[in-house]
Amino acid sequence: MPVDYDIIVRGNNLSFEGGFFGLANATLVMSTDGPVLFDTGHYCNQPALLAGLARHSMTPGDIRAVFLSHLHFDHCNNIHLFPGARVYVSRREWDYAAAPHGDDPFIPWLIRDQLQKYDLELIDGEGRIGDGMHYLPAPGHTPGSFALVLETDKSGRVVLAGDAIKYAKEAITRRCDMAFDTVARGTESIERLLAMADRIVPGHFPELVRRDGVFTWDEPAELTLRIR
Repeated sequence: MPVDYDIIVRGNNLSFEGGFFGLANATLVMSTDGPVLFDTGHYCNQPALLAGLARHSMTPGDIRAVFLSHLHFDHCNNIHLFPGARVYVSRREWDYAAAPHGDDPFIPWLIRDQLQKYDLELIDGEGRIGDGMHYLPAPGHTPGSFALVLETDKSGRVVLAGDAIKYAKEAITRRCDMAFDTVARGTESIERLLAMADRIVPGHFPELVRRDGVFTWDEPAELTLRIR
């Protein structure tokens, strides 16, 4: 079975005065090594996450591994749904979560205590978590941000970027827009990921596709709001 993927929770980059919706993409990766979930979203994403798994006839218990791009709440809060999964997170991010940047309010309290209950694998540098799945550091947004690169048959090389590339603006300007590490490192990560990708799944935007040497997108960035 070749590597394939589906964005089962659709993120967005919408904000409002005094805050933001904070909805991140969550991507299900299918391979011969079993299903892997890239990022889990936060609590308000939980119904969408469970529904996305159900579309693939899965429950959280079917996920063999979770790869967390970084430890901001909007990417990791639903980890409690996957107690049986191996969890991958970078060692640098693990250290960062113990003493985050003074202006970074997004590390959830007790996240390290929670993750210590899991089959936790702290990763360094580049490596693989299975056939066709290669991870690499992508610092800038946080010091320990990582990306996961998929080698697919139908879509070419797909980079699950997390918040190393949060939205289209960063791909267009080729500059990091929100850095709790440094803007320079974030910009270097963006350049590296853009250079290697045929497609990019950002942290908070529809999938970006390379056409004629530039990245564009086909799906609308949208959020349905209901008043109750």
